Amino acid sequence: MVLKKKKETQVDAFFLDHHQLEKLQKFSKAEEPNLASLLLHCAQLRNGIQQIQCIKQIIPLVKKMDQNSACDPMIKACLDVLGEMYFSLSVKNPLKKVLASSLSGLPEELMMLGVQSFVSCLREELKTTDVYLYRKVLDNLASCMEDFRLGRASIKNLFEEVLRFLQKSLLDIQEENRKNIGNCIVQTQLMHDLLIAIKVSMMLVQKLQENIQGNLWKHNESFVWQCMCSLLKSSTNFLMDATLLQTVQTTSGLAVILFTRAMYEPAEELPSLVSDLLLGTMKHAGVPAWFVSNCGALCTAELPDSVLLFLCHGALAMLDWKNGSMGENGEKLLLDIASVLLSLSSELKESSVATCLSRVLAIWTNSALAALGSGSPNLKTKLNGNSDIIGKLLEYIYTHWDHPLDAIRHQTKLIFKNLLQIHQSTITGCNEESDPFFSRLIKHLLSLDWHVKGKYSSLGSLVECVGTENILQLDRTIPVQILDVMNDQSLAPYASDLLETMFTNHKAHFTLSCQESAWIDRWHNIWVSPLLVILCEGDHDQTTYIIDYYLPKLLKCNPDSLSYMIRILQASADANLGSCSTRGALGALMACLRTARAHGHLELSNIISNGLVSTECIKQGLVHQHSQVCIDALGLLCETHRTTEIVSMEEMQLIQFFMMYNLNSQSPSVRQQIVSLLRKLFCRIQESSQVLYKLEQNKTKQGLLENSATMHPLGILQQYKDFMSSVCDRLFEVLFPGSSHPTRFSALSILESIAEVFSVPKGQAQVFQLDEVIDSTRVQTLIQCFASTFEEVKVLAFGLLMKLRDVAFNFQDSGNLDLLFQAAMDLSTSTKPYDCVTASYLLNFLVHHQRLQRVCLGKWLEHNAQVDENTSVSTVEKNTLAVIKLLLVNVEEEILQAKKSLLQAAASFPMYGRVHCITGALQQLSFNNLTLVSEWKEMVTRLILMSYKLSAVVSPVVQSSSPEGLIPMDTDPESADRLQMILNEIQPQDTNDYFMQAKILKEHCKEESEKLADQRPMKNTCTEMRGKERQTCDVTAQMVLVCCWRSMKEVSLLLGTLCKLLPSQTKSEPSNGLITEEQVKNIGDYFKHHLLQSRHRGAFELAYAGFVQLTEMLPRCNSENLRKMPEQWLSCVLEEIKSCDPSSTLCATRRSAGIPFYIQALLASEPKKGKTDLLKMTMKELISLATPLNESLSVIPQVHALNILRALYRDTRLGENIMPYVADGIKASILGFMSPVWAVRNSSTLLFSALITRIFGVKREKDENSKKNR
Repeated sequence: MVLKKKKETQVDAFFLDHHQLEKLQKFSKAEEPNLASLLLHCAQLRNGIQQIQCIKQIIPLVKKMDQNSACDPMIKACLDVLGEMYFSLSVKNPLKKVLASSLSGLPEELMMLGVQSFVSCLREELKTTDVYLYRKVLDNLASCMEDFRLGRASIKNLFEEVLRFLQKSLLDIQEENRKNIGNCIVQTQLMHDLLIAIKVSMMLVQKLQENIQGNLWKHNESFVWQCMCSLLKSSTNFLMDATLLQTVQTTSGLAVILFTRAMYEPAEELPSLVSDLLLGTMKHAGVPAWFVSNCGALCTAELPDSVLLFLCHGALAMLDWKNGSMGENGEKLLLDIASVLLSLSSELKESSVATCLSRVLAIWTNSALAALGSGSPNLKTKLNGNSDIIGKLLEYIYTHWDHPLDAIRHQTKLIFKNLLQIHQSTITGCNEESDPFFSRLIKHLLSLDWHVKGKYSSLGSLVECVGTENILQLDRTIPVQILDVMNDQSLAPYASDLLETMFTNHKAHFTLSCQESAWIDRWHNIWVSPLLVILCEGDHDQTTYIIDYYLPKLLKCNPDSLSYMIRILQASADANLGSCSTRGALGALMACLRTARAHGHLELSNIISNGLVSTECIKQGLVHQHSQVCIDALGLLCETHRTTEIVSMEEMQLIQFFMMYNLNSQSPSVRQQIVSLLRKLFCRIQESSQVLYKLEQNKTKQGLLENSATMHPLGILQQYKDFMSSVCDRLFEVLFPGSSHPTRFSALSILESIAEVFSVPKGQAQVFQLDEVIDSTRVQTLIQCFASTFEEVKVLAFGLLMKLRDVAFNFQDSGNLDLLFQAAMDLSTSTKPYDCVTASYLLNFLVHHQRLQRVCLGKWLEHNAQVDENTSVSTVEKNTLAVIKLLLVNVEEEILQAKKSLLQAAASFPMYGRVHCITGALQQLSFNNLTLVSEWKEMVTRLILMSYKLSAVVSPVVQSSSPEGLIPMDTDPESADRLQMILNEIQPQDTNDYFMQAKILKEHCKEESEKLADQRPMKNTCTEMRGKERQTCDVTAQMVLVCCWRSMKEVSLLLGTLCKLLPSQTKSEPSNGLITEEQVKNIGDYFKHHLLQSRHRGAFELAYAGFVQLTEMLPRCNSENLRKMPEQWLSCVLEEIKSCDPSSTLCATRRSAGIPFYIQALLASEPKKGKTDLLKMTMKELISLATPLNESLSVIPQVHALNILRALYRDTRLGENIMPYVADGIKASILGFMSPVWAVRNSSTLLFSALITRIFGVKREKDENSKKNR
């Protein structure tokens, strides 16, 4: 059972302007409906769906009109309005297609009038001169040419004007792109506009061939000829321009071949021309002058590899290969293209180009199959399985079938499949089963290890050619071998696909050759019996993957096999109950029944009533010691093929039985499966209840579903309600204080599912609502979940309270609200890090309370009457602003105290808790529709200043060369004397006792200092002052460090949140932004400073988290200065790394500390679909630094480069863009092993390890003998 959200179709309604409405009103008749009144009615509708229904009435109404209506001015006026309407609609609006479909049905006598109206509208469109409005015109041109008779006729009438517009648009867009170099957003938009312009030009030439056929236009003075030359020249320029998007270059390659084919004569010589271009053997003497003048850049001996690839693609896609229509020249071109593509396969390493190459090779195999239709003996010989080309193609397949890119693996599979068909075409009439080529391939594939993924799809293709029986004759144990491999999840999908191909083919073979009674037992012995053995005795992973991937396909192929499985497993179920490590026959039975029911092969009520499976047997499964057997038994009850199937009383009782024993599962995956399956059950209850309500409303007591036919719908609905109430009772029972984390997680997750599933619009009949079972005790129970040390429990409890907040707040009186708020404020300054997280969730819950300001905040803050009186301000915005203001006032005061004594701050009021609560409050607030803009601007400025002040207080610790043991000097002279003693003590010694023992701070400081001076080992003590009170507190170096690095973490996340959530205010748009460009620059400089200076990993890792949020925002800014900042920062840090400046503050130890993180964030922010120029520049610099030619130079740049490369190779966000540099990285790491400097050897080892993981993947198996990474 798959749960899918229903998608609502959104259709934007159209509007007519005043002039159009007047035109229609002039002809509209109230007493007699006509076309004008219909259009007026349509324009008055505000619903796009209703307008579609209205438009569909146009043609039936027109057809009823008098045949002489062509002379009626009303018809002309209506057609004019319809034309204007068509060209004003966006290309994605369904109204446009409906209108085109309707107008295509115009009677012939009105077609000419329609064309005239469309020509008039199109002529106005073609007058557009704004480059940024070209896209709308291009979309309209494309729409007119897509199976729209009226539109195509209009373009045909304006062919030259359209051609001129396309010629101009290509040149204008290219020029505008040149002007906007560096502006990624505008350039991306222009690139896509350019792509559409090239595609529309090609459509024009392809779909309106009659306009350019014949020789009338093929002379230099012809306007059409000149335009075609211009289009050809522009396409050639785009093809050669490596700065453009690859899709633009690829499409330009198609356009060059298409335009050349339209213009070149004689057509028989075109294949030779293309061959010369690809092979670099072009001789200008035999080439037309127009081709040389427009495509001169292509007539060179050395074309870039990517250009050759795109030309090959163009030739394969744009030339006619069917039945050898191009003769011997075409055959030679086909073979030349194959040799060029195969030579490029060893040169093109960049992922996008390599993907394109695999796709073009697949297209080549399709073209070769089409060309073989001619029956040419020469071509058959050249493309036989024993030929060189097929041999090289097989080499390409063997080297790419396990490629990291899924797209390349898929294309390789297609290439192999087509290659087999090519060979079949060359041996027509011969016995395929005994063919030497096929026999050799089968033996080669079977000799390979089963851990080679490409083996599976290739064998599957061979099965389709020679049949399963012929392969099994070589080795009868193949099915068992494949099942044995299915303990590896990465191989399970491939293995199951191969098995499906084999057993389906085998069944078809048996069906044709034998009677069913004769072959079914043999088929079961080969394909079903090994499965049952493994399900009973196999390990957890293997059985799970077989059930998920193989069993559904087997049952789909032969549903009758289910009865065979049940019979075999029932016979041994009592004797083989399984254990905690194996499923046993009972577990195997539960798995088979669950799969069969989920896919519609059985009804649970039938098998229980027939005695095939007893209720006790299912109960045994529900409490089995093997967790997956419990899940399968639960799945048997919850998963059905139809979501409206009624839940029986037996199922509800079994579910209650299950929940008594399984809510405390220690396995996260088991808990997630339980929640998922119960959600499916709740959806069944919800959807089947709607069916029952309709049955009750219609008073149709017949036709009830399944075994519920004897029971009244209201009775079933009452059972549902009682069941859901009992489930909720059980879930709240287990949420008592002190309950385990697994129990809480399960209960809260299930409650959240109930709240979501049973939340339907008001007015609709509802069988159950969670609100009905909520009381003050249960609200308090949910609030107490905030105290859990596990954040996922807090998240679930908060989400549930948000869904129930209307009910929850009704149970909170003023006293309770005040206590909760006081508790949140106290927790926000706790020394336990998880307490501040609790405070954040509690405050985020309370800000939704309307009386929060009056009851709680009034005691802490001045009353702002102006804000309070503004009724347009939402409660959440008002409360959030006040809470943040209160937290900010507190943290500002604590920063002043921390400046005097950081030890006192660490022990009594660590500031990070307040900042965490501020960040949490900001993250849950929507900034799109703020009312108190001026107050928020002031607040943001104060938050940024506070962040800088807090950072200045704690940064000396986290930027220390040894932060783990540092307690910094205080500004107070008395404290400074006392702390000097501590600093002397933490110098490197033989023991690390200092880090294990707390320093008791008392007031006998002078005595202790004197004792330390005397070198007498005494207990170190000092006293901290706060106001007039003296207090004793335990402070260790770790406490100070935790306070400091967590403060740095929260400051970074706060600044990142401000950059991410708040709209950037640029100079061009100064009105609505809450954060200025200058503030963003300062935040960037702050992150840069701390990432490059911090020594403590926790500090720079978490500064990195905030910096990532900033860098992701910068490319989307309107400000050019902000967009260029990543590039400038990257250049600066690379220059500093290269400079070897002794005054540089970059950290060369600790794996270069924050430098790799800094560069990672800058490179990851670069648009993935662009040219990744920053990545290319950075990798070039780093590779050269990692492999220095002169060993006498400083090794520090080399160490930095190796450490940065390691981080970049490990970064999954860079994806396949990093793969072309893997070989250079391996080289740098191996050369680094030979360095005499330990730091270089160490960094090289780490780099090598990262590269091995990048190449072969993460090793998931515990055993060292795993074949995964072979």
